[in-house]
Amino acid sequence: MDFMERLCDKINDMPQLPVACKLGYLGVAESLVIYPLPGSKVVQEFMDGTSDQQLNYEIAMKSKSQSKINDVLWMIQNELEKLKALESQDDSFKFDELIITNKPFINQIDEQGWFVFLLDVQANITVF
Repeated sequence: MDFMERLCDKINDMPQLPVACKLGYLGVAESLVIYPLPGSKVVQEFMDGTSDQQLNYEIAMKSKSQSKINDVLWMIQNELEKLKALESQDDSFKFDELIITNKPFINQIDEQGWFVFLLDVQANITVF
């Protein structure tokens, strides 16, 4: 299923995005990533093997500029709140909705001055 890849593509399609979003976890330098969170579940399963699922994801950004992270994650959050369609490239899912479960928030700062902010979303999709 290519849902996470398509969501990452949607984020990267944003014209003012100063750093590319990637799948996986934060790197050692400035980075913007998306990864799955625990708690995803099958809501309903059908006889043909199709299922309605709730999938939890986190978008994280690391930078030494707190204001840059804040601006980027709020821009992504505003864009994702308006998301009405997301197409699978391999016909593995049908998009229903995306819910912002946590607005952007600070998660940590380390001794080298790196900030990490997070944005949590939940996707409701049908998986074929």
